[in-house]
Amino acid sequence: MARPFRFGVNLLTPAPAAEWRATCRRAEELGYDVILVPDHLGMPAPFPALVAAAEATERPRVGTFVLNSGFWNPALLAREVATTDALTGGRLELGLGTGYVQAEHEAAGLPYGMPRERVDHLERTVTELERLLGSGDHVPRPAQSRVPVLIGANGDRMLRLTAAHADIAAFTGARPGKASGTLDPLDAEELDERVARYRALAADRAEPAELNLLIQSVAVTDDPEAALKPLLERRPETTVDQALALPIVLAGPLEDIVAKVRAQRERFGFSYLTVLEPFMEAFAPVMARLREESA
Repeated sequence: MARPFRFGVNLLTPAPAAEWRATCRRAEELGYDVILVPDHLGMPAPFPALVAAAEATERPRVGTFVLNSGFWNPALLAREVATTDALTGGRLELGLGTGYVQAEHEAAGLPYGMPRERVDHLERTVTELERLLGSGDHVPRPAQSRVPVLIGANGDRMLRLTAAHADIAAFTGARPGKASGTLDPLDAEELDERVARYRALAADRAEPAELNLLIQSVAVTDDPEAALKPLLERRPETTVDQALALPIVLAGPLEDIVAKVRAQRERFGFSYLTVLEPFMEAFAPVMARLREESA
């Protein structure tokens, strides 16, 4: 039986307190289940932003999407996680990733390292968090007996780590691009292969993980070609039909988008979708229609 849908919005824009609270309340009003923040320089600091989001709202959970593990010492991160979970009343979901923007590490005076080294650090972080937060002796204590862990993954080793430790397996639907800090989208067949690889690695799990997909573009429109013009200009080798078929792109009439979301849950298992802040309003009618159909 398919999992029920969940929907999250990743808030990217720093804002004064009143504006931040208003944005979070609007996300709740629109029906989002999770209010998320990323972990990039120039964007909101994750944990204080989540505490403020939880104080401004009643229903949504809050989470990181995703922490750049290279920015964090595991022991200090455990303190942040436990405190944030306690202050949000047990509403925290912890998203973790390796980070992919070398310039941010350099600006922070932190080593970037090779991909293997970044995955090594993430693996140490995950296992140390499990040890510290799973201990009854850790102070402060989180409100939840286990803070749900989301890991963003694409490569084989990351998928293996996700299969072993994550409650939520997040797929970016993209791979690192040739230029540092860029991502190239996966087509449906490539994403199929990555999800199949994850499922094989996770075959022995007692409880299946929730599968998440980060949606990069949303436009409810009768003219999807116009909506996709910025993407097509960045990727001139991509046709309109190829862009519309990308799993991370939702563009077209409302009924077509709703049908695509349902088809992707059937094909890949994606029941938890995250959209970026610029598309928070555009995606709202899609959420509403999917919930009407499920009622």
